[in-house]
Amino acid sequence: MITTQKRISLFCGHYGSGKTNIAINYACMLRAAGLAVSVADMDIVNPYFRTSDSREMLQRAGIGLVCSPYAGSNVDLAALPKELYDLVRCRDVYAVMDVGGDERGALALGRYVPEILEEDNYAMYFVVNFARPLTRTADQAFDILREIEQAAGMRCTAIVHNTNLATQTTPQTLLHYIDALQQLRQKSGLPVAFWSAEHTLIPALADALAAHTDKALYHELFPLHLQAKITD
Repeated sequence: MITTQKRISLFCGHYGSGKTNIAINYACMLRAAGLAVSVADMDIVNPYFRTSDSREMLQRAGIGLVCSPYAGSNVDLAALPKELYDLVRCRDVYAVMDVGGDERGALALGRYVPEILEEDNYAMYFVVNFARPLTRTADQAFDILREIEQAAGMRCTAIVHNTNLATQTTPQTLLHYIDALQQLRQKSGLPVAFWSAEHTLIPALADALAAHTDKALYHELFPLHLQAKITD
């Protein structure tokens, strides 16, 4: 379990970073700890395979879902529900927010930023997958990070290393990009919050990292139970 949680956890990253899967798993972790939690699907750019695709699973787990009324339909309308304001303002509920996949998607976050900053109980995670075409290097990932920050109007607070090749992922997939992760950490000045991987890979990944000297690169490992339909 991740040892430090803020009341609002925002997950941003480029398309294919895996931020949606992480957001869902993070919400499940909070709920398993006995916390009241809701997921906000803020992806107004990609209206098809999103957090809303896991609606039934979240409902069974007792996790709320706030999303566009057009999610899961063929209506491509950039709309966010008024309930999202309530989630930002209601400080009795933990909010996990899945932010859109690029600067256009991050623009939707801007209207909620003043209240998020005022409460000052949030973490904004930049999820990076170095195996994706537009974030293969630290420089490319850093550019995406800055674009998202500028569009959203707030800064990221930490990095999540989620490099993966879908079902072909192995511990070496993440380890192969450890230099790029180090460079991104140095360029951004952000800490690495955790590495995430499919849950069956975690024991081998932990063993592989045990001998690594730079503990700042992998504070914690976060196991994922992957959602079948979600690709973002």
